[in-house]
Amino acid sequence: MSLTLRPMTESDWSEWISVDEEAFGNAFPAHRVELFRNNTEFDRSLGAFEGGRLVGVTAVCSFTMTVPGGPIPVGGVTAVGVLPSHRRRGVLTALMTRQLADLHERGEAVAALYASEAAIYGRFGYGRAADTLFFDIPTRGTALAPHAPADPALRLRIVRPAESREVFEKVFEAALDSRPGLYARTSARWDAVLSDHEADQNGAGPLRAVVAEDDGGPRGYALFRIKAGVTEHDEPDGELRLKELFGLDPAAYALLWRHLLERDLVARVKAWSRPSDDPLIHLLAEPRRLRAGWLDDLWVRIVDVERALPARRYAAPVDVVVEVEDTVCPWNAGRWRLTAGTGAARCAPTGEAADLVLPVTALGAAYLGGRSLTALQAAGVVREARAGAVRELSAALSWEPAPWAGLVF
Repeated sequence: MSLTLRPMTESDWSEWISVDEEAFGNAFPAHRVELFRNNTEFDRSLGAFEGGRLVGVTAVCSFTMTVPGGPIPVGGVTAVGVLPSHRRRGVLTALMTRQLADLHERGEAVAALYASEAAIYGRFGYGRAADTLFFDIPTRGTALAPHAPADPALRLRIVRPAESREVFEKVFEAALDSRPGLYARTSARWDAVLSDHEADQNGAGPLRAVVAEDDGGPRGYALFRIKAGVTEHDEPDGELRLKELFGLDPAAYALLWRHLLERDLVARVKAWSRPSDDPLIHLLAEPRRLRAGWLDDLWVRIVDVERALPARRYAAPVDVVVEVEDTVCPWNAGRWRLTAGTGAARCAPTGEAADLVLPVTALGAAYLGGRSLTALQAAGVVREARAGAVRELSAALSWEPAPWAGLVF
């Protein structure tokens, strides 16, 4: 099959949407298509054409993402799709390989994505870097623990989401550097977060919001919907569906959760995409009532080892020679000496003997600080040549709090 790869243009838009709808098996509502378009950088898109027909697509969102130590530019890979008629014919491989080369040429050392299927992206060097929890909490009998923090200066204010965007933006900006994986939101991204079209509601009614504040200003907010309902015995059976919640301090965080769990006529609170170390785990008097499940969140790809490793901070001093295996980005393959202490980290190619050997997927998985290299060693992914080297590098890469992006891009 002969493919032509090129960035897509405005004239390709309708065909692009058709490919994505066919690939994902969805019919996108018109307002979501418009939101997607507003978030699209056409010069960072890539289409695979066969005989002039679009058969595969991918794109990149430009943003800064928090990594251990601060924000760096990251390429957010999105909208990856191939027509079902062209699966297993090299289309995806051509797109992903070209995209990584483009990222490298632009000087972006790190890429990240959300995977529609977890098995797809490992072969292109992406590693599972962050995890997420989902909760299904019955409200009856659920309470915060006695130690839950409180602040008498805090108060709650019910607001209309469309009228309170500046408040949400202020809180989010204050929280942005607090956790690896969070990424800066553009105005178009906020439009998508606060979209309240009927198709967004999914039977759960309009978007609602509550703000935690004191005389100094907002200290947190929650966005949610409520699907009203009753049992056959006319007992309240409403379902509160949490969209997102940010608290800038423990008292604000606890107050927002208390409000959600105590809403009248709500029998359960469902929360998707919560951090794997969510403080709520420790706030409930009976944590089993979280009824939690575990999924993958961000996948990270080290595009340029020499630039990516010095771009973050390290939790402990480290001096190791790492042999990186990377068949997709050959410029990464080889041995690299990483040294880090209290100052800036350094990474340079070396001819010294390797202390450990790992695939680039493992390096991506550990990059945000949430994946243990010793666990990957136990799984046979990482190989140690010098005793103690894996533990040394794993300790240096580790970071708290756990990585989490919280919003699909």
